Amino acid sequence: MTDLIIAPSILAADFSRLRDEVCAIDQAGCDWVHLDVMDGHFVPNISFGPAVVEAIRPHTNKILDVHLMIAPCDPYLDAFAEAGADIITVHAEAGPHLHRSLMAIKALGKKAGVSLNPGTPAHAIAEVLDLIDLVLVMTVNPGFGGQSFIASQVGKIAQIKTMIGDRDIVLEVDGGITPQTAPSVAKAGANALVAGSSVFKGGTPDDPSHYQATMNAIRTAATN
Repeated sequence: MTDLIIAPSILAADFSRLRDEVCAIDQAGCDWVHLDVMDGHFVPNISFGPAVVEAIRPHTNKILDVHLMIAPCDPYLDAFAEAGADIITVHAEAGPHLHRSLMAIKALGKKAGVSLNPGTPAHAIAEVLDLIDLVLVMTVNPGFGGQSFIASQVGKIAQIKTMIGDRDIVLEVDGGITPQTAPSVAKAGANALVAGSSVFKGGTPDDPSHYQATMNAIRTAATN
């Protein structure tokens, strides 16, 4: 397994201090910055769009991991690529032409990811494995932060790990990730963990040590 990637989700950050929050998690040692884009249609919430990605881009050199929980997604791929996304992940459930969406992302020079909701089986990505750089398994139903971890998804993570084989694909997990849940997903094969509420709750960008301690705790739990 490659080194474990910790990707705090800024959905749980203080939006009134977003630049400070991004700088704080960068200073605290995050590997990636995860951005959850929600449209109020595909998921029951609205978060932000390309303008926020563009605003964040100058303040960190870390990979911007942009998770599009929107449908349709294709009309917006160019905008997120131009805004500075490094990875653009679309949902397998968000449209009828997953292969086309992934090809469009690759044509923009970006890493392409596919996300699966809890009710979507692993085999939904079987025909596009050779096109993708990342698989994101949702361990909550997408739309809100702070939800409880759905333990039944651990088996799906292990199944996808087997499907990936020796391909150079990151296996990412998002939803309810804490020092308590991280070990099971890492053991199943995940090598990138998205953590929102568990990182940001109780902290402030004025003191990055809180974020650092939480990310270290997740990393230690997952790798020991």
